[in-house]
Amino acid sequence: MKSSLPNRSVEYLDNRISRYSMKMGKCEITGEYLHASDVHCHHYVPRNQGGLDQFQNLRILHKDIHRLIHMKDIKKIKFYLEKLPQNRSILDKINQYRKVCGVGGIDASSLEE
Repeated sequence: MKSSLPNRSVEYLDNRISRYSMKMGKCEITGEYLHASDVHCHHYVPRNQGGLDQFQNLRILHKDIHRLIHMKDIKKIKFYLEKLPQNRSILDKINQYRKVCGVGGIDASSLEE
């Protein structure tokens, strides 16, 4: 019942653990195993858009993927994308999440120098 995450509901805390377990500790976008220090829990429909702490609205993501979903700074986006495998499927999934959050998609061709 004690948490180091202030302002989070018990429902959120329980559901993120359940989601992590269901996904066997893997990022829901890359499929890679996540160490505890790399895990972020993302609200698929953001809380500021009415998203709730329900299990079906939470996603387990690598912290860098989570940052990319919300990030707008092109230089930072380039930096984080360079860390990822060059995989169109991963970028498509990130863009799907960005769209739900109301952030424009990342056009890989516009990032090339």
